[in-house]
Amino acid sequence: MSAMRRTTAVLLGLALAGASGRAGAAEPVDGASLYRTYCSTCHGETGRGDGPAAVSLDPRPADFADPKFWETRDDAAVRKVVKEGGAAVGKSPLMAAWGKVLNEAQVEAVIARIKSFRPPG
Repeated sequence: MSAMRRTTAVLLGLALAGASGRAGAAEPVDGASLYRTYCSTCHGETGRGDGPAAVSLDPRPADFADPKFWETRDDAAVRKVVKEGGAAVGKSPLMAAWGKVLNEAQVEAVIARIKSFRPPG
């Protein structure tokens, strides 16, 4: 392959990588959208544990707007449940583990969204 073709191939590869989001600065992750996709069916749009699937779950999904929920949880505890599922922390095994589906930035964005439901104080 000639030097010109190699240069063209490299430039084309870089352009395609940039277009697909693999090169340059990372784009912000939309935690609200991820929460809607992976969490709201059970936890509800406002994090109150009242999503459409919640009525058939026992125990009911956590209510992120309840101050009592936050009395015993910090970021590490929430991260563990998001990544490893409810059974990993002695909670419902029906709470799915998302650690193999979501990357680290996505997990952090979901945690930020969950924390947004936390009442002040």
